[in-house]
Amino acid sequence: MRDILAARRGEEMALNDRYLNPQLGRILRTLGFDRVWTGAEGAHLIDSEGRRYLDLFGGYGVFAIGRNHPAAIAAVREVMEAHTANLPQLGVTLLSGVLAEQLLARAPGSVGAMVPANSGAEAVEAAIKIARAATGRSRVLFAEHAFHGLTLGALSLNGNSEFREGFGPLLPDCEAVPFGDLDALERALGGANVAASAGTMAGGVAGAGVPTGGEVASGGEVAAFVVEPVQGKGVNLPPPAYLQGAQRLCRAAGALFVCDEVQTGLGRTGRFLALEHWGLEPDMVCVAKALSGGLVPIGALLVSRAAFDRVFDGMERAVRHGSTFGGNDLAAAAGLATLKVLEEEGLVGRAQRMGTLLLELTRPLIDRYAVVRDVRGLGLMWAIELGPPEGRLGRSLWGGLERAQPGLFAQLLTVPLFHDHRILCQVAGHRMNVIKALPALVIEEAEVRRFAAALEEVVASSERMPSALTRFGSRLAVGAVRAR
Repeated sequence: MRDILAARRGEEMALNDRYLNPQLGRILRTLGFDRVWTGAEGAHLIDSEGRRYLDLFGGYGVFAIGRNHPAAIAAVREVMEAHTANLPQLGVTLLSGVLAEQLLARAPGSVGAMVPANSGAEAVEAAIKIARAATGRSRVLFAEHAFHGLTLGALSLNGNSEFREGFGPLLPDCEAVPFGDLDALERALGGANVAASAGTMAGGVAGAGVPTGGEVASGGEVAAFVVEPVQGKGVNLPPPAYLQGAQRLCRAAGALFVCDEVQTGLGRTGRFLALEHWGLEPDMVCVAKALSGGLVPIGALLVSRAAFDRVFDGMERAVRHGSTFGGNDLAAAAGLATLKVLEEEGLVGRAQRMGTLLLELTRPLIDRYAVVRDVRGLGLMWAIELGPPEGRLGRSLWGGLERAQPGLFAQLLTVPLFHDHRILCQVAGHRMNVIKALPALVIEEAEVRRFAAALEEVVASSERMPSALTRFGSRLAVGAVRAR
C-alpha cells in the first residue's frame, strides 16, 4: 500500500474519470475542488502542497471524533494483530456483543437489542423489514424532504425526488407526510380513532405499538413512522412538541416509532442521541456514520425487545434477517473506540458548546445581510439559508442564477470559502440555497471563530452581486475548461 500511495499519487482524478464517476470529476474541476488530498488529521484535510483545509463536510458526518484518530487506529490494529475468529457465521464472537451492550447502555430504555449492519442505509432497511414483520402491516410513513439512504428500500423513504427519479417502482405502501405537521401524521395513521387513543396514551411505553396475536390496532395498516430528529437535507429542526406528539400518535395507532439517528447520533447535536433533546423513547433507532471512527463501515439498528422478539421468534427464524459482514470484529473495534473517545474527550459536551458558539457568531448575519434568510442548527449540525439580495439588479441576477440552476447562489459562498480561506463545505441538498457544516467534534474554538469570520466576509462579498458574479464566473470558466 505504501508503494501504491507513493508511486501513483496524482492519478486520483484520472482513475476516477476512467473507472468510477466522471461526472463527479467534472463537478470538482468546475468548482476548483480537485485537490490531491494526501493526508488528514482531526478537523483538517491536507493537500499535496501541505496546505491544511478546515473540513466542514466531515464525510457526511462520519468524522465525529476527527480524521485518523490514533485511538481508533490502535483499536483496529490490535484486533487485526489478535487474529480473532472473525465472522464464524454459525457462531458468535465477543466484540459485536460488547458493542451492542455499550450502545444500548447509552440509548433510551425503550430499545433492548441490536441488529448489526454495515451502513445507515442497511440499518434503515432492517427497520423497514422488522416493522413490517413485527406488526403484520405494510405501510411505512416518512417525512417530506427526508433522507434515509440510497439503497432501494431506504430510497423508498426518501423525500427528495432527485434521488428517486428513474429508480422506480420503489417499495409499495411507503407514504410521505409533511415534516412537523402532526395533523397530517394523524390522518395518515388513521384519523380520529388515533387522536382519541393518543389522548389516553400520553405516557405510552416503548413496544406499545407492537400488536399481539396478529390483530390490527385502530390506526389501520401503518407499520412504522420513520423520522430524522433533525433533517439532514437542509438541517430542518422539528417544531416544538412535534416529535413527542408523533411518538404518542404512533403508540395510539399501533405503529412503531423509528428515529433515524444515522447523521444526528453519537454526539453530533450535543447529546449522545439527538432524541434525548425531546425525551423520546422510540421502538427503533438507526445509527451509523460516526460509529465507524471514520475507519470501518458500520451501522446498527437498536430495537425494542418487544419488536425484536416478535420477528426472531423461533430457532427456524433466527437468521431471517442479517448481513454477511454485519457485526465483524474490525467494525466493532472501531465502534468501541469511538464510544471511548467520545466519553474520555468529552466530545458530546464539546459539540454542544462549540455549536452554541457557532450560532452566537453567525446568527447576527440574519440582521446584517439581506441575503441571509436564516441560520440554524443543533450542536455541531449547522446551516445558513440564503435568499435574494435587496435591489432590482440584485434580485434580477438572483433570478437568473436560479433559472440556470436552483441553488447556484450558494456556490458564491462555498467556492471562495474553499479557495480564499481553505474551508471545505457545501450545500445541504440539491436545488437549495442552504450551506451546511458538520465539523469534527474535536474542532478547536479558534477554528469555529475563523469560519464565522470567513463566512461573514464571503456573505458580504456575495451581496455585491455584479462583482461577486464576475469573480464566480471567472473561476467557473477556468474550471469548466479543465472539466472538459
